[in-house]
Amino acid sequence: MDSSRSAQREVIQFLRAEGEHASQIYRRMKEVYGEQWLARCTIFRGCQRYEARHVNVKDLPCPGQAHVVTNSATISAVDELIRQNHRITTCKIAVVLSISKRTVHHIIHKKLGYGKVCAQWVPKHLSENQKMARMGVCLTQQFLH
Repeated sequence: MDSSRSAQREVIQFLRAEGEHASQIYRRMKEVYGEQWLARCTIFRGCQRYEARHVNVKDLPCPGQAHVVTNSATISAVDELIRQNHRITTCKIAVVLSISKRTVHHIIHKKLGYGKVCAQWVPKHLSENQKMARMGVCLTQQFLH
């Protein structure tokens, strides 16, 4: 059974929606969760909040680090750092731009399409111009032999 605070808040909300009174909810929670139940005042506050505005538990603010959205400015900054130094590490990029290494990794691999070859960042896919240039080199090599 999930005895986390958020799970218990959901139970409070559910029971209050069914019409249970706060004191009844408190007794039931104490019976079910034993030593891990929320304090009486927390349960009563949860009931008051529900009554005040029928809050969805998912809408309540969550503790922890805020989600950082990768925007075009960050993506272009990462791309510029890689173009300046093909051997730069994700850790160094993260420090320079003050973003997480995971975000840097996501930008490099998913947004920019780079991969590591011999400790250098290179595009995973060739552009149309690069494909045509490669084809031209192959054709000239074929005619030489």
